[in-house]
Amino acid sequence: MNPRDSDDDHPGAAADSAAPQPPPPQQQPLEWRFAQVFGERAAGEDVQEVDIISAIEFDRSGDHLATGDRGGRVVLFERTDARDQHANRRELERQDVPITRHPEFRYKTEFQSHEPEFDYLKSLEIEEKINKIKWCQTANNALFLLSTNDKTIKYWKVQEKKIKQVSVMNLDTSQTVGKVMSTRASASTSKAPIPNGGCSEKSEGLNSELLFPPGGYPSLRLPVVASQEVNLVARCRRVYAHAHDYHINSISNNSDGETFISADDLRINLWNLEINSQSFNIVDVKPANMEDLTEVITCAEFHPTHCNTLAYSSSKGSIRLVDLRQSALCDNHSKIFEEHEAPGARSFFTEIIASISDVKFSRDGRYILSRDYMTLKLWDLNMDSGPVSTFQVHEHLRPRLCDLYENDSIFDKFECCVSGDGLHVATGSYGNLFRVFGSTPGNTEVTTLEASRNPMRRQIANPTRPTRTLTSMTRGVRRGGENLGVDANGNSLDFSTKLLHLAWHPTENSIACAAANSLYMYYA
Repeated sequence: MNPRDSDDDHPGAAADSAAPQPPPPQQQPLEWRFAQVFGERAAGEDVQEVDIISAIEFDRSGDHLATGDRGGRVVLFERTDARDQHANRRELERQDVPITRHPEFRYKTEFQSHEPEFDYLKSLEIEEKINKIKWCQTANNALFLLSTNDKTIKYWKVQEKKIKQVSVMNLDTSQTVGKVMSTRASASTSKAPIPNGGCSEKSEGLNSELLFPPGGYPSLRLPVVASQEVNLVARCRRVYAHAHDYHINSISNNSDGETFISADDLRINLWNLEINSQSFNIVDVKPANMEDLTEVITCAEFHPTHCNTLAYSSSKGSIRLVDLRQSALCDNHSKIFEEHEAPGARSFFTEIIASISDVKFSRDGRYILSRDYMTLKLWDLNMDSGPVSTFQVHEHLRPRLCDLYENDSIFDKFECCVSGDGLHVATGSYGNLFRVFGSTPGNTEVTTLEASRNPMRRQIANPTRPTRTLTSMTRGVRRGGENLGVDANGNSLDFSTKLLHLAWHPTENSIACAAANSLYMYYA
C-alpha cells in the first residue's frame, strides 16, 4: 500500500510543486484462475449443517491452511507444490519472465476440536461450531493452533508420530506358542502349584523345550524396533474456559508469541499460552446498568508487529486503537476511527448496516481494513479523520434493506482480507460471489468472482422473468431458497447462498474461500 504522502514530507516540495507530477503507474489487473476445490458437492446434493465451513486461516508461511466447520471439526491442508529448492539453475536463468506457480494443497489431517455442551447454570446449549482459528508459532516440526467456539478456546498441537514395530525374527513362534499354552494348561491341572509361586522342574523346562527345537537354531536374529508408518496426531495442550459470559467472536495471537486475546460482546481478555487458569480483562464496555448499553464489541485484532497495540471494532461502526502500555484496563482508547454520517441520512437501518463484522491489519501494520454490511473501508493508522478508501460492496442492496431485515440476512457477518503486498483487498457477498478491489490510489480495479470451477462466469438475468416488487419478496411470499440469479452488473440477488469466509495467502496472490461445505482456491 502506498500511503498518501503530503507535500511537506518531501524536501524541496515547494520547488517541485510547479512541475507536473506524472500519474502513478497503472497496475495490471489480476487474472484469477481456478486452482482446486475440496468437498465439492454434486448438483442437487443436500449439505449437512455440520459440514458448513465456518472459519478459514492460512498460517504465517502460507504452507498450511486450516478450516473449521459447524460440526466442531478442524481440517488441515498442506501445500504440495513446495517450492523446489533444488531446481535446475540453468532452467531458472533461461526464464525471462516469472511464471505463475499453480498452488496445490492436499488434505493433511482432521480432528474433533469441540463437542456440543450444555450450561446447566444458565440452561444454555453451547454449539460446537468453530468461530475462529488462529495459527501459532511452530516448534520441533509440530503445528500449533488455537480454535474457539462460543465459550471455550483450545490450544492444539499437531505432530507426526512414528509407529514403531518389532521386525520379524527368524524364530517361528506361530506353532510353538500354541503348544506351550496347551501344555501349561494340562500341567496346571495335573500338578498342584508349589507354595510361594514356584513351579516344578518339568514346567520350568517347557519354554526351552518347545520354543527352541533340539539342537537349537544355527543363527538367531535379534528383534529390531523399526519405524514403519508416520501418523499425524492432534493433542489438545490446553483449554481456556470459563472466562466469557457472552459468545466469543474473535481471537488473535500477539506478535510476542506468548500471549493472545479473546473477545466477546462486552469484554476482551488477555491470555498467556502457557497459563489456562487465569486471564486478564483489558477491555470492558459493560455499563453499570445494562439499559445504558449502546454498542457491543464485534471483532478484535492484535497489531502484526507491535505487541502493545490492538484494535477492536464496535456495532456502531467505530474502530478503537488501544495501547497496553497506558494502563492495565484499556477503557480509554489512544485513537478512534469512525466515519460521521451525513446529516439527514439517518434511517432505521443506519446502525445495523454500520456494524463492523471484521477488521484486519495489513501485513506491515500501517493500515486497517474493516467490513460493514455495505462497504469495505481502508484506514490509515496515522489518519483518523476518515478512511483512505471506501469500496462499495452491497450498495445495490440498499433498496432491499426491508427484505434483508425480515429474513435476517442484514445481520450476516462477512469477513474481509488483504493481500500480503497490500495492493488488493477482498470480501464476500451473496450468491457465493466475492469481490477483489485494488487498494492503491488511482487503482479502480474491481473483480467479481464466483466460488465455482469457472470463477469468471457471469449469470445473465432472464429478461422474460417478471420483475419482482419489494412486497413480493417478503419472507411470507418468496419461497425459501429461491435463486434470484445475478443481475447484469454481476450483483447477486440470491440471499440463500453467501460467501462469508475467505483468506488471502500471506505472500502470494492466492485466495481460499468457503461456499457452504466446499473449499475453493484461486490464484492470479
